Amino acid sequence: MSKNYDVIIAGTGAGGLYSAINLPKNLRVLLITKRELILCNSALAQGGIAAVYKPEDDSTRLHTNDTLIAGGFKNNPDSLKILVTEAEKEIEKIISLGVDFDKDENGNLHRTLEGGHSRRRIFHHKDSTGFEITTKLQAAVKTMDNVDILENALLCRVKKTSTGFSADISVNEVHQTFNSRCFIMATGGIGRVYDFTTNSAIATGDGIALAHEMGANIKNLSLIQFHPTAFNNKHTRECFLISEAVRGEGAYLRNKDKERFMHNYDERLELAPRDVVSHAIVTEGRRLDSDEFYLDITHKDPEFLKNRFPMIYKYLLSQGIDMTKDMIPIYPCQHYLMGGINVNTSSMTSVDGLYAVGECSHTGVHGNNRLASNSLLEALVFGRQAAEDIAEKLDTSLPLEQLEEYEFEISENAVPIPQGIRTEIRHIMQKSYFVIPNMQGAVAGFERIAEIKRMLDENDYIIDHNYVEAKSLATVAYLILKEVI
Repeated sequence: MSKNYDVIIAGTGAGGLYSAINLPKNLRVLLITKRELILCNSALAQGGIAAVYKPEDDSTRLHTNDTLIAGGFKNNPDSLKILVTEAEKEIEKIISLGVDFDKDENGNLHRTLEGGHSRRRIFHHKDSTGFEITTKLQAAVKTMDNVDILENALLCRVKKTSTGFSADISVNEVHQTFNSRCFIMATGGIGRVYDFTTNSAIATGDGIALAHEMGANIKNLSLIQFHPTAFNNKHTRECFLISEAVRGEGAYLRNKDKERFMHNYDERLELAPRDVVSHAIVTEGRRLDSDEFYLDITHKDPEFLKNRFPMIYKYLLSQGIDMTKDMIPIYPCQHYLMGGINVNTSSMTSVDGLYAVGECSHTGVHGNNRLASNSLLEALVFGRQAAEDIAEKLDTSLPLEQLEEYEFEISENAVPIPQGIRTEIRHIMQKSYFVIPNMQGAVAGFERIAEIKRMLDENDYIIDHNYVEAKSLATVAYLILKEVI
């Protein structure tokens, strides 16, 4: 495997994979993933991908308006225009790559409804759309001779050089240096900064922390979406998501008394945007002094539910719940990040040659709150934007073998980090900055996290998985609370 590449992409979710697919085939590309290839937030996406594609009663104007309403009209209009107008092209492309969207009885692509959408524009593959898209993108990338894939590759440090970037990557716990002309961060979300999240185990904000260290502008990191309907078993850190599409197909929210309550909070009832529903649940819980809430779709045809939501149905059965007969215990938990590494409409950061795509980026399309199923679309659209910008601007006149290599120091006297740091950070964030923030707790939490961050920055610790993730979480928590207080 080469040490020098035109482009290094960190992350194998939809954004990273689609960037690789759209880069010119004459460029050498290294695609790295912290664990196995499939472990990413994109693969966990259940609901679908929103797009105006061969519409009958829909339009990009309506999609734009729904996104603006959900985002509190704080969305970036230039990025949003690109998102909705390029959607049709990306749907065509991924279908050509083999993505199998569900069809209706007439053979037409089926569209479902989710909270905040005024039209049925969510394309889906049962209730595992993200897995379907991600695996098909992976298959396409594996056929590309110009792309090398490196699994179990922990991105530890990245430095800007005179010819691009040098990356310290721990491959199966052995540090190696790789160099590139350009670098794309596609490292996903920050879910593991909380006690409870729908995110995958690797979502620790590594790319955001590394970009911050390089001087990239980080924006709106405190804009965090809490999904209202995570399965509530009250003890699992990685919460199973009950897709918003379940409410789109007619499910009711009920409180501990088994009563519907959304009519007291929003005229859109269960189909209000996620932040509204999460806020309503927490407020209702405080009124009743209870965190006991349910999602009820038992009034729908059992066979329809089994066919429409096979993954959710199977998982709930394993937990002793039959969603065709039983109400589903739910409660909000951390789900998505609207802020991140700030980029322009070409996905470029404030650091020359550094790009960011997917959840780790801040394109501004989501505003203050993401409209359901716009995330997979954002990853595809702005993954292509990054690839096209690199294709247009990249100077390849210097031979790859002449790229500068930064010499990363590996200390022989380093010691392991103290135990419990990541757990402490998660507890602080869960208590101080959940759906309805505790501002007094946020101030105290910020002071403690600042101490932890200084300790990790200034002491000689072994640069391994524990250290990298703890430092990333400390940096992310620090930046979030700094914006808030």
